[in-house]
Amino acid sequence: MKQKIKLSVIIPAYNEEKRIGPTIVDIDRYLTKQKYNYQIIVVIDGAKDKTFQVVKKYEPIVNNLEIINNHENHGKGYVVRQGLLEAKGEYRLFMDADNSTTIDHVEKFFPFFKEGYDLVIGSRDLEESKLEKKQAWWKIMLGNMGNIMIQMVGGLWGIPDTQCGFKILSKQAVKKVCSRMKIDRWGFDIEMLVLAKKMGFKIKEVPVVWKNDEASKVSIMSYFNTLKELFQIRLNLILGKYNINKDNENKTKKG
Repeated sequence: MKQKIKLSVIIPAYNEEKRIGPTIVDIDRYLTKQKYNYQIIVVIDGAKDKTFQVVKKYEPIVNNLEIINNHENHGKGYVVRQGLLEAKGEYRLFMDADNSTTIDHVEKFFPFFKEGYDLVIGSRDLEESKLEKKQAWWKIMLGNMGNIMIQMVGGLWGIPDTQCGFKILSKQAVKKVCSRMKIDRWGFDIEMLVLAKKMGFKIKEVPVVWKNDEASKVSIMSYFNTLKELFQIRLNLILGKYNINKDNENKTKKG
């Protein structure tokens, strides 16, 4: 009988031929030293470069590596959701291909699940967080302005950083939250947290060490598109498109 997988690591990848290899090696090097079972899932989002070929080369040397190769581009939200739902782990982490927050953070995330939390998310905005290399001034300004809007419109008061690309969900949270998600691009983090909160799942923010990658694909339009998706999420809630039965869900998980 196969042992259960404790941790699934999902890495969304779009045109990441230059960054994905070192990230896979770093994750595998760390996890092979742990006493629990794991899997690494790279979900390729219709890449136009050699991302698939690069990842494929690691299959013979990374035993727990799996590849989902989408031939069409759908968006980061789509492939993160796809990877989370297809994963087998009791806990499911998604992290960025640039390794801006490293895999060893998981050890300080795990204890919070024992305290009853269902989503444990990295934050760059807590007092204990450390930014080794900051973003450009305009990204910081737009990010701060955008987060105020996210907290107001999304009802996510007290969560100063919804967009950090290092989040772990319990298997149950993935099943109930991710199966309802509809946003395919940058606003998916907001949607995930909004739905989790509406359904009574407990969310914990944890400080991280984060290093900005100057090759980041987040453009100025990404910020405005994210805010557009924020209002789409609010509209979806008003129209009941997420089919959330609050009474039944809250009986399962109390916030």
